[in-house]
Amino acid sequence: MIGLLQRVTEAEVRVAGEPVGAIGRGLLVLVGVQRGDGDTQAERLLERLLGYRVFPDAEGRMNRSLQDIGGGLLLVPQFTLAADTRKGTRASFTSAAPPDTGHRLFEYLVERARLTHPRVETGRFGADMQVALVNDGPVTFWLET
Repeated sequence: MIGLLQRVTEAEVRVAGEPVGAIGRGLLVLVGVQRGDGDTQAERLLERLLGYRVFPDAEGRMNRSLQDIGGGLLLVPQFTLAADTRKGTRASFTSAAPPDTGHRLFEYLVERARLTHPRVETGRFGADMQVALVNDGPVTFWLET
């Protein structure tokens, strides 16, 4: 699984002009599911998202995690993260998980996140979404499990 995390001061996802998920300070994570991913990869990605130290401590160093600050977690499914862009001018999606697998694993990730973190919001799998955010830093990391 792939998680493109961005430290944000605020983020929102809309579908057909209606907000479906929004957070203040926290992490916006675009989630991609690859062929061969399973529950183990989802569990590991969640562990890393909650514990990854991207927020500043008193000295301004990135030593605090999402759990440490109690921030929001906005999970947004994005299958294009699994694209192969190494050649040509059009992406190949052969490495992306089939839609049913991607949907199941995204929902599993969300379910597990809600059991362990108090503030979890989501985008909508398979929907045409508009994502707005204020990247804080900017701080962006690619995590892959």
